[in-house]
Amino acid sequence: MKKLFLLIGFLFCSTSVLFAQYTDYNTVKEVSVKNKGVVVSAFPLASEVGAKILHQGGNAFDASIATQYALAVVYPQAGNIGGGGFMVARTDKNKKFVVDFRETAPSKSDIDMYLDADGHADTELSQYGRLAAGVPGAVAGLFEMHQYANLPMAQLIQPAIDLAEKGYALTQDQADLFNRYKDNFVSLNENSIPFVKSTPWKADDILIQKDLAQTLKIIQKKGRKGFYEGHTAELIVKEMKRGNGIISLADLKNYKVIEREPLIFDYKGNEVVTMPLPSSGGILLAQMLRMTAMDGLEDKQLNSPEAVQLIVEAERRAFADRAEYMGDPDFIKDQTQMLISKAYLKKRFANYNPHKATPSSDVGDIITPQSEAKETTHISVLDKEGNAVSVTTTLNGNFGSMVMVSDAGFLLNNEMDDFSVKPGVPNMFGALGGKANAIAPQKRMLSSMVPTVILKDNKPFMVVGTPGGTTIPTSVFQTIVDIIDFDTDVNTAVNAPKFHHQWLPEHVMVEADFPNYTIKALEKKGYTFKKVSKIGRTELILVDKDGSYHAVADGRGDDSVSVE
Repeated sequence: MKKLFLLIGFLFCSTSVLFAQYTDYNTVKEVSVKNKGVVVSAFPLASEVGAKILHQGGNAFDASIATQYALAVVYPQAGNIGGGGFMVARTDKNKKFVVDFRETAPSKSDIDMYLDADGHADTELSQYGRLAAGVPGAVAGLFEMHQYANLPMAQLIQPAIDLAEKGYALTQDQADLFNRYKDNFVSLNENSIPFVKSTPWKADDILIQKDLAQTLKIIQKKGRKGFYEGHTAELIVKEMKRGNGIISLADLKNYKVIEREPLIFDYKGNEVVTMPLPSSGGILLAQMLRMTAMDGLEDKQLNSPEAVQLIVEAERRAFADRAEYMGDPDFIKDQTQMLISKAYLKKRFANYNPHKATPSSDVGDIITPQSEAKETTHISVLDKEGNAVSVTTTLNGNFGSMVMVSDAGFLLNNEMDDFSVKPGVPNMFGALGGKANAIAPQKRMLSSMVPTVILKDNKPFMVVGTPGGTTIPTSVFQTIVDIIDFDTDVNTAVNAPKFHHQWLPEHVMVEADFPNYTIKALEKKGYTFKKVSKIGRTELILVDKDGSYHAVADGRGDDSVSVE
């Protein structure tokens, strides 16, 4: 296990934070503290950055911003400045709001841009290379969040600059990822990138990213314009011209963040504050919680056949609705209130039969999709004043489009694949879409991300989120019911074997250690199963009855908790 080497770390000079080169560090999976803030993220160094910012007088918003910039350096498979995401927050003054910094389709996009001459969808173009990139929203989103922060933005960016310039030691998982994707990096980039070297990467190798450090310095000096205008914007457009990319200088300059009203609903006396459209995640969460409540989970056991069947059938119906109704609310009729209404859900769940599986054909039109890998990242922060921040950001697939902006040092997303590139054709997660999620200029592509804050008696109770593509809403859903309905401890809620159903494919996806007795019992009722190594990586903070913050980082990866 790595240990954190901080002999000269975190010494403030005016607005600057100085770090030692990180060659040794520690992963912390669980803490319980009082009167201190906590940060949970996908990588220990990033969580440490956020916690130190809290210690220096920052609040949860400061910590989230600094952690996200750090993840862009130390977690390049998903942490980013070339992607986008969502923040759900509750301030210590009880303001509840959402920051939508989802990527948008470039102005030259069109509904048929990924179809060949015969009208067939070419998903290679929507998933890899320059044409797969939407207009990034991450940097704009961080500046929008900053109005709620305490410290100067320059101070929040500095730790990431230091990590990029001085380097950090790779984990074994990261070394394996770089080696696995080497051929993709080489084929999709004309110039050399820091993730490629002549010999294989191994654990403890140092990754230095000088170009990324320089880009971060420009943002530090010039603010939002340091990314969306001037030198960095010109480098992005130059990268587009190396292939078939279509992001323009005007697309970058005109990108807009949207502060939205969150989707808020009650679940058993708890106020769930979550993500509205253009993410499907919040609607799915509301639907699944309300459908399972009709039959009741509180008298069932975690991962028992009875509980899993009920949850799977709720997931199946919610995802069928996702394909039919959901998209960017600025481009479609927003039917959220209908979809989460008790009357609609009662009708939707009327054909649930506890004695057998409901065929997916009974809840929607069938087309068989394929699914692939995914990578997103989540940050949960709760400070001692009660500011609660839940942020999920993404490049979409592992390393996004796998194209790095030359001389700028950051990867571009492949979020265009989250549109329905053709009605009935699945995206890389196997999710189907229709006209509601069709491509259009400046439109935001439908997401599954569901950063969530849950309140009890107007005070923070839970801050939760996860990566995982279409498994995001089902993992958050299961974590919530594990605590509220099954009364599990926090560690069990995060690390118990997860499962997932998304209407199509027909099978139930389960982790390798999922209980076989449940699988066998449900196979007798007509369910089929597919085992996978991991589902999600949940970052959870729970406020215990005595006011302690109990934080758990998922055991499925390098995720880590850090305390102020």
